[in-house]
Amino acid sequence: MSYRSCKSLLRRPLRRLLAFGAIALLPLGVQAGDWPSRPLKLIVPFPPGGAADTVWRFYAERLASSLGQPVVVENKPGAGTAIAAEAAARAVPDGYTLSLAPAGQLTILPHLAKDLRFDPLKDFAPVSVVASVPYVVAANDTLPVNSLQALTAHARANPGKVSYSSCGSDTLCHLAGALYGSLTGTELLHVPYKGSAPAVAALLGGEVNVAFDTLTVLAPQIRAGKAKGLAITSAKRSPALPDVPTAAEAGLPGYEVSSWFGIVVPVATPAPVVERLGRELAEIASQPATRARFAEQGLDVESTTPEAFARLIREDSAKWAKIAAESGARIE
Repeated sequence: MSYRSCKSLLRRPLRRLLAFGAIALLPLGVQAGDWPSRPLKLIVPFPPGGAADTVWRFYAERLASSLGQPVVVENKPGAGTAIAAEAAARAVPDGYTLSLAPAGQLTILPHLAKDLRFDPLKDFAPVSVVASVPYVVAANDTLPVNSLQALTAHARANPGKVSYSSCGSDTLCHLAGALYGSLTGTELLHVPYKGSAPAVAALLGGEVNVAFDTLTVLAPQIRAGKAKGLAITSAKRSPALPDVPTAAEAGLPGYEVSSWFGIVVPVATPAPVVERLGRELAEIASQPATRARFAEQGLDVESTTPEAFARLIREDSAKWAKIAAESGARIE
């Protein structure tokens, strides 16, 4: 056999291999161009109910309408939202699995839990923040303070005797109190509860002196005169509590705590799909009906670029890493 013939024979398997590889790469390209051609799945790390319920129901319905495909919600609560995050990280990156990711999942949990099977900075492609809700510092009538500065003075004079409730150990509620203590140099007694409802009930019932929780949870109690709103942890006041000053106005600049929700997808999801999702979410956020619906729950509508969302994750992660270390919080 001639050298030329041998060379030709060797080339054939190589051509077949290259052709097979090109075919194997086609699905992602096709899905990116034709996406979506079948129902999508939205993984939610909470059971139905609460502020997150408003967010995922609204966006699932609106996305289904704008994309022309159903968005099936899959609730995966548990393990501090780690179960949902792990499922989303392991999903096929074809644009058909989305994840509703709360701030705690991506920026706090990694600093508290051992042996997590996901990396928030490496396993997900951020799409956009879709909603946020600031925290509120509230006190009951048994505590002789009517301002954040008075609370700080009282706590300094009574180290370890001013108690605060949280919606659970190692949650953002818990670390919001820890951050307050770090910034003010005070020592508060943390009393964790299993959720916001019992934590607020403890505040109203006099079991604890102070609560750190979301505007959604505490605003109705403050408006009803059942609790005293000392400060809101956002850059500006909220229409839901116009008489409650920001932490900066109340003498504690830098005390900003926000519970946000974003949409992420598995990291290798095609860029055109991520871009399309971002455009759809931005369009939903721009609609007056969206803002009106969220305002009823004390939520702020958000819309960010993937780059801005990624930057937020990094910055918040760095902040909460420090607070988690100082507080000694840990999920075993």
